[in-house]
Amino acid sequence: MKKDRTHYLYVTVIAAVVAGITVGLVAPEVGKALKPLGTAFVALIKMMISPVIFCTIVLGIGSIRQAAKVGKVGGLALGYFLAMSTAALAIGLVVGNLLHPGEGLIISGVGGEVPDAEAESTTEFLLGIIPTTLFSPLVGDSVLQTLFVALFVGFAVQALGRSGEPILRGVKHVERLVFRVLAMIMWAAPVGAFGAIAAVVGETGWSALAALFQIMLGFYITCALFVFGVLGLVLKLGAGINIFSLLRYLGREFLLIVSTSSSESALPRLIAKMEHLGVSRPVVGITVPTGYSFNLDGTAIYLTMASLFIAEAMGSPLSIGEQISLLLFMVIASKGAAGVTGAGLATLAGGLGSHRPDLVDGVGLIVGIDRFMSEARAVTNFAGNAVATALIGSWVGELDRDKAGRVLSGADPFDEATMLDSDHDDAAPAPVKEQAAAQA
Repeated sequence: MKKDRTHYLYVTVIAAVVAGITVGLVAPEVGKALKPLGTAFVALIKMMISPVIFCTIVLGIGSIRQAAKVGKVGGLALGYFLAMSTAALAIGLVVGNLLHPGEGLIISGVGGEVPDAEAESTTEFLLGIIPTTLFSPLVGDSVLQTLFVALFVGFAVQALGRSGEPILRGVKHVERLVFRVLAMIMWAAPVGAFGAIAAVVGETGWSALAALFQIMLGFYITCALFVFGVLGLVLKLGAGINIFSLLRYLGREFLLIVSTSSSESALPRLIAKMEHLGVSRPVVGITVPTGYSFNLDGTAIYLTMASLFIAEAMGSPLSIGEQISLLLFMVIASKGAAGVTGAGLATLAGGLGSHRPDLVDGVGLIVGIDRFMSEARAVTNFAGNAVATALIGSWVGELDRDKAGRVLSGADPFDEATMLDSDHDDAAPAPVKEQAAAQA
């Protein structure tokens, strides 16, 4: 098994953030001079926005078609995922507007010139979404044009039926290449974080640290409220299961996620444990892998709160109309932020670029603390998928309530020695297994 080296990146980013803070406080002018390092890293992330958005949206639409093929369970799961992702995005916006993260932290010159709001009419804006050619968005910088073409291509491939499957496989190979490049870029994150944090602290002093701490604390609290409040209530009403009992049952998986900053590391174990809980194999095989692509509650909260923070910190808050349109964009684009380090940053930059291009460079403000927030994102995503599996199983009558009661009470403990990944992989239909393998 190939050794996972991402924890080295995690440690290095933390060290770089500490070094950047130190330089910014001790030698402010030197910190300001390091700003190009953060700018260069953000430019590398911006370079990946169009291919990431295109590949993930096209494959996402194809996955919806495959999940819908399995009937009631797939359709119910997709409807639930869409509703909960939208709720998570909305909660992130509400909490962000209440907290006003980044308010008073005016970072001058980070985002360049603000475009003239009267430069184009609504008609010109809508016409500008239509690209010159089908492939020009892939080499351009218009996120909305990329999204527009990706939707067309995705539905066209879907309409082709089985003859479109080779195209989907081809796009999947391209996506692997894109994410490999993105993973390589993320190894430059320590340098980018060092330069960005040093520049911000050098310019604003301790107020920058207070603002960054505020957004992190606000994000953690929001995730906790969503898990124990929203998900807990839905789980209790929909399946009669206590959220604390379910989370305690999945305790080892949460420790694994925190240590790796990725919910994908616990995918095989979630499949095994939800089957042991009493949810039927077909329901688990459909709901869990699909949820790993479409049910990203923690990522949704992160995208909205980070967007509000960047806008406030750069002294150019988003209007209510811009927030709502950004929410609608994120409902679609957040489906491409699963499972790959850096994809969340690319999606965040894409959302800002589609609505407020002047704020894209502000993503550099988030780079330094992104790793500190990744654990909360992953834990929230995982909890959301566990709750979704239990709910869907209950709704379609495929949950053994008696066994669930015994398992959650500790009377029927999970046997670690019997957890064989290959056995549980066989439970999923072929299209779902392909998706699970891609996500894992």
